[in-house]
Amino acid sequence: MIKVGIIGGSGLDNPDILKDAKEFKAQTPYGPPTSTLIAGSIDKVAVAIIARHGRDHSIYPSKVNFRANIWALKEQGCTHILASTAVGSLREEIAPGHLVFPSQFIDHTKKREATFFDEDVVVHTPMAEPFCLNLIALLSSSAKGLGLPFHPNKTVITIEGPRFSTKAESHMFRSWNADVINMSTVPEVNLAREKKIHYAAIAMSTDYDCWHAEEEPVTWEMILSTMKKNADNVIKLFLDVIPKIKAYEDDCLR
Repeated sequence: MIKVGIIGGSGLDNPDILKDAKEFKAQTPYGPPTSTLIAGSIDKVAVAIIARHGRDHSIYPSKVNFRANIWALKEQGCTHILASTAVGSLREEIAPGHLVFPSQFIDHTKKREATFFDEDVVVHTPMAEPFCLNLIALLSSSAKGLGLPFHPNKTVITIEGPRFSTKAESHMFRSWNADVINMSTVPEVNLAREKKIHYAAIAMSTDYDCWHAEEEPVTWEMILSTMKKNADNVIKLFLDVIPKIKAYEDDCLR
């Protein structure tokens, strides 16, 4: 049975998109998730939504209980995860407002719990293809059909935060062939892979980080403004792609 988990970023955890939505609390071996879960359906596909930073956006990136969030979605039977996230662009062609569907990540975090396998047993999880390539293909097809500007198969670098990058760091990340930057994809994506959940990120470019000489350095207010303008596009994408997942033979974890 297909069930889709939505991990919502800023403004993208709206329960109104679900039919017969019900809210409930979840408990995990890693403590409570960062929000209550809201379960319902979209076009007859079971869906569960969790707010990554809390319903009131009060949890900063390094304090997100990623393990509890992924565990809770797995316990609810989620087979797929669509995770929305704000990203800074490290490439001229990825303009603010564009969507990005990463296929690779670079982990530049320093103090996060990044595995479920830290006790009793050693498990080495393959991570060559951390994101679900089939979901990326579906997202790309839906975005094209909706007329949304998008960039598939890019590399996201996740930094610790909550501060933004220096110019020197931003240029260094560009030299590493990273395309976008955020503070939330790692360890979310690798934890989902450990739990054998198909995972794809719907990343919204909100700014040009600070490498771009002709743009103002990024601010939180800038990010919120762009997210507010474009949140409807991401919700349209959710509504369009989720029914397609049900009919798709997804074998990337086999």
